[in-house]
Amino acid sequence: MCGMNGALVFIDSSFTITEPYVTKMRDTMEHRGPDGAGTWVSSDGRIGFGHRRLSIIDLSEKASQPMCNLEQTLWVTFNGEIYNHQEIRLEIETLTSKPWVTDHSDTEVVLRAFELWGIDCIHKFRGMFVIAFWDAKKRQLYLVRDRIGIKPLYYSIHNKRLTFASEIKALLTDPDQKRAVNEESLYHYLSFLTAPAPNTLFAGIKKLPGGTFLRVSEEASY
Repeated sequence: MCGMNGALVFIDSSFTITEPYVTKMRDTMEHRGPDGAGTWVSSDGRIGFGHRRLSIIDLSEKASQPMCNLEQTLWVTFNGEIYNHQEIRLEIETLTSKPWVTDHSDTEVVLRAFELWGIDCIHKFRGMFVIAFWDAKKRQLYLVRDRIGIKPLYYSIHNKRLTFASEIKALLTDPDQKRAVNEESLYHYLSFLTAPAPNTLFAGIKKLPGGTFLRVSEEASY
């Protein structure tokens, strides 16, 4: 199953992301990934990713997340499975001689695909997934959700930062996160037993609709 989370601070904020901040969010989702855990925070404290791992495809430590490319200019955290990752891997090998770090990790395929094709790489993926990419060169964060929306992804923009996670309770570990009912969503829930995307039952917390991606620049201002 796996669980992922992270945070991005906008350029006009003095808030600093720390390892304990990201890890606290991450470990509310321990049940999603009992096989391992990882946290990455940038040296400037502007971006951080967390991941709880359920090992399925590549069981080696080299396949742990968050994962970066060799130049450390691109980072990824990923929940799900890319069914055609071997096919994409072969295609990548015809385009570059850059060595692989893992033997058969679909996470590394996702990472390398973004290196080659940018965000258009998601059209190649067949599977169920949510992905967060951090492009350190462009200073941009991408949040991606599979076409049907099998894997969940929630996010909140508040206090000049963006937080995201596989579960809402991870976002609630942020002491500045608003805790209030979204009354419109409550109406829909009582009518249809669901709160249609992008809204949730929590005011200020949204879910990324299936088949969409969100691109967020560090220079955004909220």
